[in-house]
Amino acid sequence: MRFTESHKSKQFFALVIKLAIVIGATYFIYDKLVHNEQLDFDMFRAQLKASNFMNISIILILLVATFCNWFLEILKWKTLVSHLKKISIWESTAHSLGGLTASLFTPNRVGEYGAKALYFKKAERKRIVGLNFLGNGAQLITTVVFGIFGFSFFVYQFHIELPWYKITRMLTIVGLFAFIFFLGTKQKRFQLKGYSWESLKNFIRNISRDIHIKNLSFSVARYLIFSHQFYFLILLFSVDISYVNAMSTITAMYFITSIIPMLFIFDVVVKGSVAVWLFSYLQVSELHILSVVALMWILNFVLPSGIGSYFVLKFQPSFAEDKTVSL
Repeated sequence: MRFTESHKSKQFFALVIKLAIVIGATYFIYDKLVHNEQLDFDMFRAQLKASNFMNISIILILLVATFCNWFLEILKWKTLVSHLKKISIWESTAHSLGGLTASLFTPNRVGEYGAKALYFKKAERKRIVGLNFLGNGAQLITTVVFGIFGFSFFVYQFHIELPWYKITRMLTIVGLFAFIFFLGTKQKRFQLKGYSWESLKNFIRNISRDIHIKNLSFSVARYLIFSHQFYFLILLFSVDISYVNAMSTITAMYFITSIIPMLFIFDVVVKGSVAVWLFSYLQVSELHILSVVALMWILNFVLPSGIGSYFVLKFQPSFAEDKTVSL
């Protein structure tokens, strides 16, 4: 009797958590769209009506791009998890989109790590967190590499005067912390949240080269899709801009908005503000760029998280440590 009551209370608690995640994600999306300080919602709708966006064929093209973007992410996660076990496309979809929904309102989407780990046995969760880190790390590396080339061309093309003193000071501080961290890793007792440096290195080395290559390849393919989706949306607003200038600015934007959260505790610069600043050099309307940023967010985060809500609600936690979580 006590076991039954305990089991029911745990089930009720799990239901409350799932509802809280879905309601929290829904409110977060509503608040971002309706109470956006940078872009008035009514003005945003007016921009959509005035653009070429309200066309069935255009919407289908954008939705296909969104589907390809997330399908590649699903394939990437399935590939990474194959290091531990084989999972189906359906399971990988549940992990990826459910994780997105659960992490939507967490800083830098850190909630994704815990959400994905819950789908696996307790003994596997540390390695799942590590695999998720590798997937996000490959995406970040891709963004940085493309971004360095794009930002360099942007600076050269528009003769941007960079604050070299501040950049040098920042790099010096980062280099100093990296050096101290490197010295610390040489200590045998060094651990990072339960991981020793040696165990982290061995974990990465034990993953097959084929998985590492596929992980990076999927990340590059995803980057090319969503960056060109951004470019396509700009064209829908009848903006006269060359492909080279547009792509260098887009890659510079993703580069800046990716590295800033790495260097500071708080993400002080939102993507919209960075995009407005960069595209101002191309004489692109602030309203057009903010509309594009909002559309990118709706297409690649709001819509997938809506589907992810289904997986969150269907999620059935296993209260036994030796059982996997069923879908």
